Amino acid sequence: MRIGIDLDNTIVCYDGLFHQVAVRRGLIPSDVATDKQAVRDFLRADGRNDQWTELQGSVYGIAMSGAKPFPGFAEFLAQATSSGSDIFVISHRTRFPYAGPRYDLHQAAREWLAENVKELCEQRVFLEETLEAKLQRISTQRCDVFIDDLPELLLHAEFPAQVERICFDPANGCSGAGVECAASWQDLIARCFRGTEA
Repeated sequence: MRIGIDLDNTIVCYDGLFHQVAVRRGLIPSDVATDKQAVRDFLRADGRNDQWTELQGSVYGIAMSGAKPFPGFAEFLAQATSSGSDIFVISHRTRFPYAGPRYDLHQAAREWLAENVKELCEQRVFLEETLEAKLQRISTQRCDVFIDDLPELLLHAEFPAQVERICFDPANGCSGAGVECAASWQDLIARCFRGTEA
């Protein structure tokens, strides 16, 4: 099986990191909920969308080393290896942030993967600068399955029709025709490797 996986908010868990960086920079009070969406909603409600955009650039760049893989991802990767599956990381990530300091977001991602997911071969990591390029890469890598946290990507009109779509959604909030949801990497192990040895 050839399995494509998104990077940000699918492999990389930013829980707490957005909050930590925002508090450190004085952008939010510490009593704002620690999840990414709460930080975003607070800044946007206060008319500070530009600060949210800059914060994203920092977290996906210079601060990315503070993020961790989602629980269970290492076990998923081990199961994929033992079953003979091929894993490809296919991400839509601009090279530089839209606002703020000019961090190399691709370099930050590759350094994070080298530190946290050493089993992944560099040649199987694709960081695409546009959504269209990401969709094309999913097709050219001949993925049988693609796992992403964004239903809108999986439901895109140009998403390859032959690829099984799985929405990684720990908050259990995704929905949409043709999209199967998984709440954890343990759930994904069960869905992707039914009938294989654990």
